[in-house]
Amino acid sequence: MKALILTDIQYDFLPGGALAVEDGDKVIPIANKVQHKFDLIVATQDWHPENHGSFASNQEGKEPMDKGKLGGLDQVFWPDHCVQGSRGAELHDDLNTNKIEAIFRKGMEPEIDTYSTFFDNGHKKDTGLNAYLKGRDIDHVYVTGLAADFCVYYTLKDAVNLGYETTLIKDATRAIDKENFENNIMKELKESGVKIITSDEL
Repeated sequence: MKALILTDIQYDFLPGGALAVEDGDKVIPIANKVQHKFDLIVATQDWHPENHGSFASNQEGKEPMDKGKLGGLDQVFWPDHCVQGSRGAELHDDLNTNKIEAIFRKGMEPEIDTYSTFFDNGHKKDTGLNAYLKGRDIDHVYVTGLAADFCVYYTLKDAVNLGYETTLIKDATRAIDKENFENNIMKELKESGVKIITSDEL
């Protein structure tokens, strides 16, 4: 059984948003086009409280994109984004949500960030997605959404470690740092067992 994970296709990650990924809106028509190929579709949302520790505005002396520590882990400090209940946190109106069976919200704990759709960055708490997929007899996950080098990347790594056959639909994701994604992350993902395809190969 195959599941499609639509990762964080939210206004704040799209052009004009607080943490916009270049060409992030290009993933939406592809995500819509492929949905009929899957047994199950789930989506995720970054859903941060205003006092989230990953926000540079909540860290004295930090500017957006500075680096430091949060919860004892390496952390990029971001512009305020995907604040609970804000327009920026909403799934984009152009995304077809009719077939989405469940939406998993993440990043709600102020003291730690949550990139992966499965676990927080310290793997202390899970989002419930793994149990949900297991309960639906899913053994193969396909991942799309934003951003390729953060939430999508960590989702793929966790999916492999959890024992899923794992595929990235490459044309349905975009990276914050395209060069690093193309030159380093893609290689790492392939070596870890992630299959990388385009939507035309489905």
